[in-house]
Amino acid sequence: MKAPQPPSILSFLRDLPNLCSLVGLACTVCAIYFSVIGVYYAAMIGMVWAVAFDWADGLIARRMHGRTGDDKIFGGQLDVLIDIVSYGVAPALLLLSFGQFAPIFLVGAFVMIATSALRLSYFSTYGLSEGAKYTGLALDNNSLVIVFVFLLEGVVTTTAFTVVLFITCLCLSALNVSQLKTNKLSGNPRNVYALAAYCIAATTFFGWKLA
Repeated sequence: MKAPQPPSILSFLRDLPNLCSLVGLACTVCAIYFSVIGVYYAAMIGMVWAVAFDWADGLIARRMHGRTGDDKIFGGQLDVLIDIVSYGVAPALLLLSFGQFAPIFLVGAFVMIATSALRLSYFSTYGLSEGAKYTGLALDNNSLVIVFVFLLEGVVTTTAFTVVLFITCLCLSALNVSQLKTNKLSGNPRNVYALAAYCIAATTFFGWKLA
């Protein structure tokens, strides 16, 4: 008897959570693009909406019925791969660009991507700890914190803000790979509403700064 043929790669696009994940990836690509060309306020909008779609894909997946085991495994793998881009690569490129691609910022960028990879590998191996908590600060917090810190841009001098951004990124990286136990924020409806308000507020503020 022949083994059943695996489904085609593109067949997984029929799964709504995967489409949601890819929309989040599109937001991240926009954030990377705007970071590279120096339009940082637009990059902030892309970063915060990438988090929103990342949370949304999990919420949709948990409420959908009829998803196969393959759908769940594929979706989980897709989510992890997108996370390394959204919460590792995108913030690292933002840091590099804001630092005018000076060599010292290359070190910070590497640290951010390396710790993100370690954090995701650990989660893929061990999952949630006892009490359904993450070990290490969840990576989506990186974008949320960086977007918040960017409120200082323009308030303090460029040099001072560059230092603040660099230190913030290093601190986030350290927390990502720490033994800190944190709750899964996306599992609480209140946090979902808070994130929606945060996204709208950030989009409004940074959109106004762009105008």
